[in-house]
Amino acid sequence: MATNVRKVILVRTYTAFAFTCVFAAAILFYLIKIQYIEKEKWTNLADSLSTSIQTVEPSRGNIFACDFSLLATSLPIYDFHIDGMAPGFKDDEIFENNIDSLALMLSQEFDDGRSKAEYKRILTNVRKHKDRYYLLKRKVSYTQMRRVIKFPIFRMGKYKGGLTIEEKNRREKPFDNLAERTIGYSVKGIAPVGVEGAFDKDLTGKPGKRVMQRIAGGTWIPVNDEEQIDAQNGRDIITTIDVNIQDVAEQALMRTLVLNDAQWGTAILMEVNTGEIRAIANLTKVSEGQYTEQYNYAVGESLEPGSTFKLTSMLSLLDDGKAKMTDMYDTEGGQKRYFASATMYDSEAGGHGIVNLQQAFEISSNVAISKAVYQAYKDHPSQFVDHLKKLKLNKPIGLQITGEGKPHIKEPKDKDWYGTTLPWSSIGYEIKVTPLQVITLYNAIANNGKMVKPLFVKQISQTGKVIKEFKTDVMVEQVCKPSTLKNLRAMMEGVVLHGTATNLRSPNYTVAGKTGTALVADGRFGYAKQIYRSSFVGYFPANNPQYTCMVMVNGPSKGIYYGSAVAGPVFKEIADKVFASSTDLHPELQFTFRDDSLELPQVKIAYHDDVKNIYNKLGVSSHQKNDTSDHNDHEWVSAEVNKKTVTLQQQKMQKEMVPNVKGMGLKDAVYLLENSGLRVFVEGAGKVQQQSLLPGQKIIKGMSINLKLG
Repeated sequence: MATNVRKVILVRTYTAFAFTCVFAAAILFYLIKIQYIEKEKWTNLADSLSTSIQTVEPSRGNIFACDFSLLATSLPIYDFHIDGMAPGFKDDEIFENNIDSLALMLSQEFDDGRSKAEYKRILTNVRKHKDRYYLLKRKVSYTQMRRVIKFPIFRMGKYKGGLTIEEKNRREKPFDNLAERTIGYSVKGIAPVGVEGAFDKDLTGKPGKRVMQRIAGGTWIPVNDEEQIDAQNGRDIITTIDVNIQDVAEQALMRTLVLNDAQWGTAILMEVNTGEIRAIANLTKVSEGQYTEQYNYAVGESLEPGSTFKLTSMLSLLDDGKAKMTDMYDTEGGQKRYFASATMYDSEAGGHGIVNLQQAFEISSNVAISKAVYQAYKDHPSQFVDHLKKLKLNKPIGLQITGEGKPHIKEPKDKDWYGTTLPWSSIGYEIKVTPLQVITLYNAIANNGKMVKPLFVKQISQTGKVIKEFKTDVMVEQVCKPSTLKNLRAMMEGVVLHGTATNLRSPNYTVAGKTGTALVADGRFGYAKQIYRSSFVGYFPANNPQYTCMVMVNGPSKGIYYGSAVAGPVFKEIADKVFASSTDLHPELQFTFRDDSLELPQVKIAYHDDVKNIYNKLGVSSHQKNDTSDHNDHEWVSAEVNKKTVTLQQQKMQKEMVPNVKGMGLKDAVYLLENSGLRVFVEGAGKVQQQSLLPGQKIIKGMSINLKLG
């Protein structure tokens, strides 16, 4: 029994051993097979699991001003990575001979507080731990990058020197905060703003592709440049902004905001014929005396405009034949009660007495204008509203940039149409429009009745080639009758000549426009808190309009709030700058001679043809005395001035004799003397006062003569 048991155990032992040997042999076989026979197959599979195709971001396009000054651009910045397995780091001799120099140059290049010793320690650790993609430095500038690639070890190149450079882009604005909200931004997860937001697709370009490989520690590194699909950089945007005028607008607006301790302000300059926006400034109070661009009020703020809206009332009344310029209205002591709890007030206590329609506009009488509109349209208020619709004030303009505010024009069928709506709308209350809509309306009057859409972007280009061009877009071909247009322009000129904006008169150019001083509703307090919004909108030169400008200041708190006093100075500073820098706006200089003060130029002696030409150019009659001889005999003449005429007297020159050149101009004197064979030396400036050789002296060729001028 025991013997049988031993046999069974022995058999099982041998069987287990044999099985173990066979299993070990199988494992060894598969190891050899994988490592040598199927090596390429499994290597490729491993590579496929540790590589990835990643996106290469393109460079964002530039934004330019109208003169191609850079408003926004993308500057390259670089991240530096070190490969501790590169030959330059692995080779003992190369590393030891260059590490001190490299560490010193890195510490001198980057002002980051790291000493030579610290950089040496970092590089040594990278080598020791065989880091393949160690981040050495972020956000390195282009000029720094160009210097660093020439440092010891790194100069061996990307693969031997171990320096891997990853390029990124950073958005920069060369003019800092100039037109900041109009230039705008495009940030993922945030509503787009301005040109950056509206033209994001064009500016962005198309991304490329790059093969990246994952190494130890989960770090991804680029495989090689050959397997990269280059990104297509974004297109450039050329705006209508003039940086010089924009700067003037912002500085002028800033001064009036600080001076009046206002809440916010906006200023817009628009070219009349094209609608191109040359400047658009928006400033918000952030602390005492400090303002910055935080919101584009010109584009996005829908508000009650106040008295600048009275232009629509005048246009409606005149175009419909409901009133004439000479119609008279009683301002009723400066207040008009429409309903039990609704009284209209003029800004001037006691009113303005009885005024005609033109005077009512020039002095901005709320009572007179509201009475005119109420009397004309109370039975058919939709006729008045129809004018506002025709002027496109009931809908957003449809601008090229984002963030446009939504206007609100009430209609008689609306639930919020009250008995006060018609008279109050006539003076700019109970309606809401954006400042850009107001300036567009005034620009139409300046543009002979043609309303054009405000233009912010002129072109889209790529590598200097124009891809798309934006032309002037006409919104309304004719906003009113020619006769109405003529009267409206006369009214607006009257505002500046003898109305509420006489402080804006200029001796150099004419201005037409309208002041506005609106009482601002403040939440649950309504109009009780006495917050004002001051504005002025107008165009210049009034006789040949080239630019329309609007300025609005909200919440001035120093006791001064009238549009002419708060917004007017900003308008004038912008207009003065534009006029001074635009020579085409200046009238041609006219030269006239008055008979009673005519002073003809005196001529001692000069060349005949030159004298004749000069007097002919001046429109002065001249004739030759005793003109009977050949012209060559009297090519030199003197002039006898007799009131309105000039007599030319022949001056004979003796051959081989020194001529008398006293009183002559230098050009003629030198010509005459050098043709006589003399060498001329000159001292001073002006006409010849003295000559060293006496007149009539015999000339010896080559002689020198000194002339003293004065």
